[in-house]
Order: sequence, then C-alpha cells, then structure tokens
Amino acid sequence: MKILVTGSNGFIAKNFIQFLSEQQNVEVLKQNRQTSDDQLVTFILQADWIVHLAGVNRPQNEQEFIDGNISLTEKITNILKDNNKKTPLILSSSIQVEREQQNAYGQSKLGGEQIIINLAKEHNNPTYICRLANVFGKWSRPNYNSAVATFCHNVCNDLPIEIHDENAEIRLVYIDDVVETFWNIIQGEYKPENSCFYIKPEYKITVGKLVETLKDFKNSRQTLITDEVGTGLKRALYSTYLSFFKPEQFDYTVQRHGDARGVFVEMLKTPHTGQFSYFTAHPGITRGGHYHHTKNEKFLVIKGEALFKFKHLITGEYYELKTNGEEARIVETVPGWTHDITNIGTDELIVMLWANEIFDREKPDTYALPVIN
Repeated sequence: MKILVTGSNGFIAKNFIQFLSEQQNVEVLKQNRQTSDDQLVTFILQADWIVHLAGVNRPQNEQEFIDGNISLTEKITNILKDNNKKTPLILSSSIQVEREQQNAYGQSKLGGEQIIINLAKEHNNPTYICRLANVFGKWSRPNYNSAVATFCHNVCNDLPIEIHDENAEIRLVYIDDVVETFWNIIQGEYKPENSCFYIKPEYKITVGKLVETLKDFKNSRQTLITDEVGTGLKRALYSTYLSFFKPEQFDYTVQRHGDARGVFVEMLKTPHTGQFSYFTAHPGITRGGHYHHTKNEKFLVIKGEALFKFKHLITGEYYELKTNGEEARIVETVPGWTHDITNIGTDELIVMLWANEIFDREKPDTYALPVIN
C-alpha cells in the first residue's frame, strides 16, 4: 500500500509517518514545500490513499492561509479529477470552522473542506474530513502547534508563562489517538458516520489547570510524588511534557540515607497507590523489627539472601521464610504481625520495597517491636 502524506515535515505528519514505518507492506510518499508540481502528480498517481495534513496556522499574512489550506487542496483534487483517480482521501481540518465569527484560519479550513466535499459529490472519491481540536504530543513546536507545546517548553526550561484567562477551556486531542484513527480508517476498521468526524477521546481542561498539572510534573522530581500518569489526559500530557526534555535533563538524583546497616532510597511516591523504594543491608544486619496496624509492604529481594521473620501480636504465632535474589518472590507484611529481615548471606542484600501509602511522619503507623521467637 502506498500512502501519500502531505505536509510531511509537520507535527502530525511526523508522528503519522513514524507510525506507518512500523506497519508491514506500507510505502510512504512524502509531500512538503520542497516537492515540485511534477513530483506531486507522480505521487498522486501512485497513491492508494492520500492523507492531506499540509496546512498553515501561523502565517506571516492571511494570504498564506489561502495558499496553504485551500490552493494545495484544489491542486490535489484537480489532479485526481484530471486522471480519473478515485483515491480515498483524509483531510485534516479544524474545529475552528465551527466558530460563528470565523477567523481567517477557520475560513480557510472551511474552504478546504468544501473542496473535498465537492470532490466526493462530483467524482465519487471516498473522503473523510477530520475536524481536529488542539492536537498535542511529542515533536510539537512551542509557540506554533498548541498551547500545550508552548507551556511544556516553558515549564521544562523555567521560562515564564503568560495566561490571559486561567478559566478559559481548551479542547484537546492526543497525537497517538489521531494517528490511530487515521490508520483505522485506512484499514477499514473504522468508518465515520458522517463525512466530517472528530477524534475520540477529546479532552477538556482549563488553561489554569493545564499549567498547574505541568508544574506538578516538574515538581515531582523534588517531592517524588508522581500523579496518576498511566491513563487518560494526564498520561498524554506527561508524555508530551517529557518529550520536551533536553538530553541533560534525562536524569536526576534523589536523597540517599545511609548508616551502619546499609542505605535506604525512596524512588517514587503516588497520591493513591503508595510509594517505591529500596534498601540494602550488610551481612548479618537485621532491618525492621516493627509492626503496622494498617500499612502493607511488599518486599522483593534483588540480590543476596534474606531471612524474614514474623510474629503475631496477639497469639504469638511465629513464622519465618528464606528467599534470595535468584527467586522472583514477593514477601508481604501483614497488619498485626511484627516483622524483620536479616541478611543471612555473605554479600550485600538489596531489596526493593513497595508500601501502599506514602510515609506520614505525623502518623507513621510504624511501631518498634523486635521479633523474638
């Protein structure tokens, strides 16, 4: 399959082309400002699909809107008509066309839509018009593609952020969802009900909340508290924020607590699902010797040999178990049992630790009591 992607140097196109390169039996034909008219004709005659992403949204003058968003679209449709090509086409448009008092950008996008609608009516080409909300994601350009790109860039580089109305709401779609939707249309796995369609999911967030979220991402390296970045909008925003890092920002240090027993290092804390850390113990050293009323911990020995001992606070029941770094074995602490861990090997003991809650110095739920059988 040969897919012509226009505007190949743009933000959306870069992501889409990268996605296509990961598929089997797909050849990408790339159109950009350096492509000649003859090359464009050749590409269109070869293409099995056209994904028309070329456009202008930050021009020097309004004529560039016409040239970028209407003229090229006319050129493409005329070539299709002149050569009797029924090639299906996806057009990237904008929600700006819906504004009652349209700006020049919205007007030019609406003009491009009308050209594509006429192509479908007059020439029976399958056409799909995607009215995009503000698209964000990796490889976007600050001060050009979206406010998200600008804010991510500024927060990463400690630059000031100018907000005119923190309560203003932004409609957002994530680049991976855009790319996947286009591909599903090409594959026949998704057929929009109408000629104009929208990317789902679409997110809404106020400008103030957006900036606050990005600043929380930045501060997480100091607080160690990382918000719920595994799903939905925060997942997409976090990925976008990270994509603006320079290589020298790829790493950071955390506090390392050491004493005669070994070291203890906290790595990550979460508001709702606890925290992660690790500790070491020298041969013969015992750590722990305490109990919890509610807190749960999970231990995974990464290196060395360990003896875990437990004793029930009420019944006095005693239990012990041994594990080592060769096993992928989780050991849990149970509320109401005092517990400890001893390095019974000849090498350093390294243990990964998860606790189901962030340690609170005011209410630590940790009470010293040695395990004595």
